Amino acid sequence: MCAVPRVSDEHLAARRQQILDAARRCFLRNGFHATSMQDVISEAGLSVGAVYRYFSSKHELVTSIAQSVLDGADDLFADLATAEPPLPLVEALDRALQFVEAQTGPDGVFPLAVQVWAESLRDPALADFVARLYSGFRARFVVLARRAQQAGELPADADPEAVGAVLFGLVPGFVLQRVLAAGPDPKTYLDGVRALLASHGVEK
Repeated sequence: MCAVPRVSDEHLAARRQQILDAARRCFLRNGFHATSMQDVISEAGLSVGAVYRYFSSKHELVTSIAQSVLDGADDLFADLATAEPPLPLVEALDRALQFVEAQTGPDGVFPLAVQVWAESLRDPALADFVARLYSGFRARFVVLARRAQQAGELPADADPEAVGAVLFGLVPGFVLQRVLAAGPDPKTYLDGVRALLASHGVEK
């Protein structure tokens, strides 16, 4: 009896990515609700069985894409939080905004991230996933705030948890304005942040 050739891990990973790329195009073009599994199958150019071998439902596709959309942001935030020497808060935010700006166009990841946020309001499993991921993001900014406090950039009585939460909140706020309302460019946004910090004696 002839042995069945073993499919390489590289082939499996490439096929999985092919399906995710097809789903991403469908979601960006038509939105989550208007996209069916059959749409994804047709877009990928694969058989029904080939697609369902990797993803049993649209929910799994949405979650996997959400993970891929936000992984790059988490990598960046981790780098910002652990930079040596510690980054000034405005410089860290500047780097975060530059990353976001590069991904807010029609082919970027953040228009899809906005759809993920909306979908999480009706999908409890996705909501839990997004909450856990964004809690991790916020924790990165709390580390930034704590290190800034240790470096004397923040007052000794400042609450790093509160500062980190507000600092992180500036990032999705920027995303929403850029994606939904062609809002301010990063420099203008950052100038506003500097003005607010200076009015409270933080940014000189």
